[in-house]
Parts: sequence; structure tokens; C-alpha cells
Amino acid sequence: MNSNSIMDSNSSAPSPIPIFSTFTSPFEGSPRKSDSTSSTRKPLSLWPGMYHSPVTNALWETRSRIFERLLDPPLDAPPQSELLTKTPSGSRMTILYNFSTDYILREQYRDPWNEVRIGKLLEDLDALAGTISVKHCSDDDSTTRPLYLVTASVDRMVLKKPISVDVDLHISGAVTWVGRSSIEIQLDITQPATGTGEAAVTDSVALTATFIFVARDYKTGKAAPVNRLSPETEREKLLHEAAEARNTLRKSKIINEKKGIENGDMNRFQVLLAEGRIFCDMPALADRDSILLRDTRLENSLICQPQQRNIHGRIFGGFLMHRAFELAFSTAYAFAGMMPSFLEVDHVDFLRPVDVGDFLRFKSCVLYTENENSDQPLIHLEVVAHVTRPEMRSSEVSNRFYFTFTVRPEAKASNNGHRIRKVVPATEEEARRIIERMDADSLQSFS
Repeated sequence: MNSNSIMDSNSSAPSPIPIFSTFTSPFEGSPRKSDSTSSTRKPLSLWPGMYHSPVTNALWETRSRIFERLLDPPLDAPPQSELLTKTPSGSRMTILYNFSTDYILREQYRDPWNEVRIGKLLEDLDALAGTISVKHCSDDDSTTRPLYLVTASVDRMVLKKPISVDVDLHISGAVTWVGRSSIEIQLDITQPATGTGEAAVTDSVALTATFIFVARDYKTGKAAPVNRLSPETEREKLLHEAAEARNTLRKSKIINEKKGIENGDMNRFQVLLAEGRIFCDMPALADRDSILLRDTRLENSLICQPQQRNIHGRIFGGFLMHRAFELAFSTAYAFAGMMPSFLEVDHVDFLRPVDVGDFLRFKSCVLYTENENSDQPLIHLEVVAHVTRPEMRSSEVSNRFYFTFTVRPEAKASNNGHRIRKVVPATEEEARRIIERMDADSLQSFS
């Protein structure tokens, strides 16, 4: 996947946007940086509809003119009359975390293992991808109404190496492909190696992510066409071809899901169910190395607050991913009996918007495990978010998140001989979910 990296040493990249901590140091008597435009514009802290973090603050400061239009879009203005053709380099953005020198920023992102908190990175990746999509769709015409851009899905996010919180970090991204109303954005997190010699000064890709955004008309809410994309360099053309292949794969997966198990391998379905029935009907004889899916579940809930909303007044997608990740991590920990280690976000679906005041419930479970590599067993989890309305006696799925974890090497070493259990379904619906996810993960590994 390194060949698909956004970073291109031969292309001219824009200057990175520096990220600063959002807390004031007790040892500093004045703001870190003056803003020449602050006297003519409301401070960011007073902007409504914003989820504030070091990255969102930096991005909104950088492109404040565009975002101010989104705060109060001119709904009576005409839509964009003519689509523009833009290049991937035109949307490319890079942000820089000065972890090596900004100790307050470092503490905001530090996890217990002196690595960067993955949940906070999920927020930042979504914020950067959203900003890139806005940049691509902007027509720089204040007389037209802007598009309403929303996260549709995260196709895949792969951690390639641990991300240290003591070393400076870059996230860069650009639009790699567009459909009629959809936009694919690829993001790369890079960090210098922490060794010595030449390897220490060479950036290597630590994480890659692919986001899909869709455009809606602000007034009608219907799908709206987006600016075209014209890749220029060989790297951009390769990324475009790979994105086109992923789009074709996404469409084929939708068709296959509609066909269901009927045209699939019924034998796998029956074998899974047979194992589960032993647990239900003859628990004393069940395999001690297996566990029912329902016995791996965890759940939490929250009321969505105004401070968690995005520029459009809906709950920020990065916040939802962060909360889902934390629950998935806890579920993997309780299931494995050892400290888990994140590997991938396999897929995220944003099925319906989440609003301020919504009662949101997150439900997690382990779908299946893989023990072929005893040194790195794989734990595949699902987290489903439900918007629950007690007054209406209704509950709707808003998001589906799929994660893959393993166990930390030091935890595995101290629990030598401990085996990760196999998960089996008790119902046909659970068996169907397991098989569909196995097939989706298998397809993804070849994409």
C-alpha cells in the first residue's frame, strides 16, 4: 500500500498547517500566535456548530472564509452553474503535529503506552478529509450556495506501525477520485523512524485511510454534482485507477449483500449454527475454547450535546468514530483477557445523521477471530450505533463500525499459552452477520 501513498516527493506540496494545543500553558503569559484577522472576525471559540480540537481549530482558522459561508449558507442563492475541473494537488492538504516541542499538545494525544491515541486521530482524520472535500467542491463564488458535504463511509484504515507521541507527525491527503456526487479522499499519516542513521530522517507511512464523502444540495437535500477531477502526475493517475477499482468493488459488494446467503455457501452457515446450537442445547458439552457471540457484547449510551456538533449542526462524524473505537477497544480487552492493540478500521457506514439531543446507544460484539498466527491472533469486532427515541418507541441504526484488533506483544508474552476463543452464533441472524463480514474482509484484503 506504500505505493499508493499520498506523499509524493517529486510533487510540490503546500506548506503544512501547524497544530497547536487547545490548552493554555500555565508557564506562558500570552497566546502562542497572533492572528492578524482576529480583529475583523469572531474568535473560533465563539463560532457556533463546531467540535473544537487542536486540528479542527487549525483547519477552520486556515480556511475560515469558506467555513464562514457554511455557518450561514445563502439558501436563496442559485446553485453552482458550471462544474469546474480540478486536480488532486489543488485539494492536497498537510497538517503537522509538533509533538517534539509542544509538550501540552503531546499530553493531549498521549495514551498509556506513550503512543498517539487512535480515537483522537480518528477525529482528526475525519476533520481533515472533510476540509479537503470542501476545498475540492468550492467554486470561490460567493453568489452561489455551497454544497452540504457529509461523510458517507470509511472504506479502510490500516495501521502499519505504532505511532509515537514524542516524534513530530504529518497527516496529508487529497481527493483521489470523484463520482457524480461522491468524493474519495486518501489520507496518509507519516512519522520519521525513531532509530539512528538514514532511516531516522526518512518519513514512513504509519497509517493509511480512505474516506468517502457525498454532496447534497443545501436547500433540497438531494444529491448534488461535484467538481470533476483531472489527475496529472503518474502517482495521481495510479491512485485514481485504484480508487476506480475500489468503487467498482463497493458496487459489487452491495449487489452480493442483496443476494444474501441463498446463493452463498450454505454449508458454512449450517456449520456455524450447529456449533452454536450445542451451546444453547447442551452447554455442558460445548467446546471450552469457544464462546457465544452474545456473551461478548458490551454497550454504552449518551445524550448528544451541542458541543459535539459540526459546522452543519449535526453530530461530528469523527466524534462518533472516537466513541465507537473506545467501546471496541474495551470489548476486545474484556474478550481477550489481554491488552489489545489496534490494527484496522475495516469499514464504517454513516447511514443516517445524528442530531443534538439524540439518545445514542453503542452496542459492540466480537464477530469472529483468527488464530492461524499464534503470535498475532486477530479479533474482528462490530459496533452498531442506534438513535433511540423512547417517546416514539423507535430505534434506528445510524452507524456501523468494523474494527480489527490483536493483542499487544508484551501482553501475549506474559500470558504464554493463553488462546483467543472462537466466536459462534446462537441465531441465524448472527450467523449471517459473521459470514457477511468474513466475506467483506476477504474481498478487502485483495483490493
